[in-house]
Amino acid sequence: MRQERTLQASIFDLFAEHEIGRELKAKSGWLDEHRDLLGLVAGDLRRHGVKETGRRGLPAEAVLGCALLKQYRQLSYEELAFHLEDSASFRAFARLPWGRSPKKSVLHKTISAIRAQTWEEINRALLASARQDKLESGKVVRVDSTVTAALIHEPSDSSLLWDAVRVMVRLLQEADLLGSATLWHDHCHAAKKRARAIKYNRGRPKRVQLYRELLKITCTTLGYLRQAAERLTPAAELAVELWQAQVRYYQPLIEQIIAQTERRVLNGEVVPAGEKLVSLFEPHADIIVKGSRDVEYGHKLNLTTGRSGLILDLVIEAGNPADSERLLPMLERHIAFYGEAPRQATADGGYASRENLRRAKTRGVRDMAFHKKVGLRIEDMVKSRWVYRKLRNFRAGIEAGISCLKRAYGLGRCTWRGLDHFKTYVWSSAVAYNLALFARLRPT
Repeated sequence: MRQERTLQASIFDLFAEHEIGRELKAKSGWLDEHRDLLGLVAGDLRRHGVKETGRRGLPAEAVLGCALLKQYRQLSYEELAFHLEDSASFRAFARLPWGRSPKKSVLHKTISAIRAQTWEEINRALLASARQDKLESGKVVRVDSTVTAALIHEPSDSSLLWDAVRVMVRLLQEADLLGSATLWHDHCHAAKKRARAIKYNRGRPKRVQLYRELLKITCTTLGYLRQAAERLTPAAELAVELWQAQVRYYQPLIEQIIAQTERRVLNGEVVPAGEKLVSLFEPHADIIVKGSRDVEYGHKLNLTTGRSGLILDLVIEAGNPADSERLLPMLERHIAFYGEAPRQATADGGYASRENLRRAKTRGVRDMAFHKKVGLRIEDMVKSRWVYRKLRNFRAGIEAGISCLKRAYGLGRCTWRGLDHFKTYVWSSAVAYNLALFARLRPT
């Protein structure tokens, strides 16, 4: 059973007399006041089989501190390992046991074990402290959406087919080492040649012919992989089971890539965005189009912030729902946490509709202002034009918060792989941002 150790501050827990050092000290003080949160982190570490002691283990409070430092300073694991060894302030904040300097592999294993739900609970505790200290009451809120990109390259049908061939050839090479004895040919060079030709060829007849050849290569390689999977089925070795698991994961994705390419390129169909796969390695990524701007590949986020600038709520959406569909769910989540509706709320024009205004008023929102009126009268939204102008200007402040999150806290692009880790990355960025802002707002 993992024990949450209480490491007392000592003469070695020194913070630099610098703005960053003072900020780290203030944040460390809040974490010391909420040591019950360490039980959540410890539970996540136990779930992943991470030990608290030993070469590949860290105490729960050290893991949480290191995770916050990583997002707060936007460091790689390699850079974080260096700063933890070099900086007294970083070591003091992370509560590292004396003489311990974790390597990047340990940091990666432990930090990535913290779940998104745990980060959300930490954020709720932080908001409760802000409410208790009268820094944020949640009575005036603003709602907006943004997109966090996934860690993928710009997708195209040809690049997806080329990725599929590369992955299958790698699996076939591993199958040979496991004793598959399947006869197959490496078509990587031919697939890459056609994928590049498609990229730089602008004539449709020629491109269609190249796509036919690339599809044939992909289907042929997929046939080799199926034969290898059949021949390795009887084996009971762990390595074979792991290989079979990879095949079971990739095969339906590759089949989907082949099908959507045939539909779009050969049959001329318009494939709906919800049916498209944009990455073989990050299949959870959605196609997001906001207004007339560039297409992005990742996940849409809806955020609620208050007067303090703190992120009161964050939802990682599935697909690309219209903003107008998400206003009421965001308000209901806010009511569930604070126990009452905000007195005033404001949102971008995309959230505006007469029905949303009516339902927001029904739930107790006195003034509901949309950035664009879209046929709504100001008198219906708020009690006066002065209030509307104030709320509209207040709404613009969330753009600055989103910009800071993207530039300084890495929310522009997730650098972790997998949907669960995507959610964890987003929430850890939000908590690091909130904790830094809370430390600045809280009176010393």
